[in-house]
Amino acid sequence: MVICMKTTLNIDDTVMRRLREEAARRRTTMSSLVEAGLRLVLADTGDGKEDAKPLPPLPSWQGGGQRVDIANREELYGVMEGQ
Repeated sequence: MVICMKTTLNIDDTVMRRLREEAARRRTTMSSLVEAGLRLVLADTGDGKEDAKPLPPLPSWQGGGQRVDIANREELYGVMEGQ
């Protein structure tokens, strides 16, 4: 079971801009990049001790691709209304 928690972080504007660009370049979300970075920092205690509990792997899934061309209003409304 995967449990996710929403939170608010204060991130410097230049870091945020680079995060947004890197997420677009990798075709992933900013959240997944932030989580991956935090996992790297938390996995490396820096004190030479190897007794830190390993973190579980990042979840992955197939998004299923595009369901509708959002530029086509009728098609979009049809999907939104469950038709």
